[in-house]
Amino acid sequence: MFLVVLYAVAQGAKVTFTNRCDYTVWPGTLTGDQKPQLSTTGFELAKGASNSVDLPAPWSGRFWARTGCSNNNGKFSCATADCASGQVGCNGAGAIPPATLIEITVAENGGQDFYDVSNVDGFNVPMSVTPQGGSGECKTSSCPANINAVCPTELQLKGSDGNVIACKSACLAFNEPQYCCTGDYNTAEKCPPTKWSEIFEQQCPDAYSYAYDDKSSTFTCNARPDYAITFCP
Repeated sequence: MFLVVLYAVAQGAKVTFTNRCDYTVWPGTLTGDQKPQLSTTGFELAKGASNSVDLPAPWSGRFWARTGCSNNNGKFSCATADCASGQVGCNGAGAIPPATLIEITVAENGGQDFYDVSNVDGFNVPMSVTPQGGSGECKTSSCPANINAVCPTELQLKGSDGNVIACKSACLAFNEPQYCCTGDYNTAEKCPPTKWSEIFEQQCPDAYSYAYDDKSSTFTCNARPDYAITFCP
């Protein structure tokens, strides 16, 4: 009886990743709050493929997609969102911006989960997250647009072939407090949207475009939903 109760309290969510891009991606996972990492911290996901990972409860962390990855002399690296571990697994390291992020916080005991798609660290791959089951609003959070196609010159990250492979945030590109919402600009009142963040907002209104873009970008779901994360939804 005790074991059954313990399992009911500890079980979290299953996250299923599906790659609908016309190229391979290498998802990365990062557990926050200095908690133990998940059973996988990175893997290859071919075009059309799916894979899943179990989250405990409570849990908080992020997911992203690396692109243009290769293994050279035993060292694994990626053109975008690399975690610099030198391996397919990120092993507790986060994505190097620019990178589209999905952030999920799983509540204990079937409480209220929070989740979002974030372009605060820039953009590299269209992504969406959809609760499976649960109760409450439980809406899809999505950035389906390819922001690289409209990324201004000042924010572009180009690959070896000269194509735009990611779009930097203004914070990353210019490292100024008014774009990073730091220093004297560390409140929502003092850090309004900028012409740069509005480019991200126009393309993906459901995703975080900069640090204080909370009202339209944070989503909730109760009662232990699972999650479907799609690359290029």
